[in-house]
Amino acid sequence: MCIGELAERLGTTPHTVRFYERLGLVPAPERSENGYRDYAERHVSRLRLLIGLRQLDLPLDQAGELASLCAEGRCDEVSEELRIALREKRAELARRMDEMRYLDGRLAHLAGQLDTGESPRELVTLGKEERG
Repeated sequence: MCIGELAERLGTTPHTVRFYERLGLVPAPERSENGYRDYAERHVSRLRLLIGLRQLDLPLDQAGELASLCAEGRCDEVSEELRIALREKRAELARRMDEMRYLDGRLAHLAGQLDTGESPRELVTLGKEERG
């Protein structure tokens, strides 16, 4: 199949497919007589996994490594590494959500104070000396 068909099937762009190819995360496909890339089902599977891992916000190098392992038939190793990566991602996400909730509360408080006519300078810097 041509690159456009592959990209459409995976919900991505030809540019993304070429990018992963350039990085060596997807093996180069055979070329047809006219020189066009000719992708096989193995490319579809590997790219589908790679794109899915990236959508989980895994770093590109880690996603590429896991996709390669699975393509080599070592999906059991991928499952274990993925369990660890998902635990770490969820912990990071929980931390970021806590930070966002704190920031949202602080912004709401500051907006309320500004609505009462307080000066922004004192409100924005309030508490920085104690934390610094």
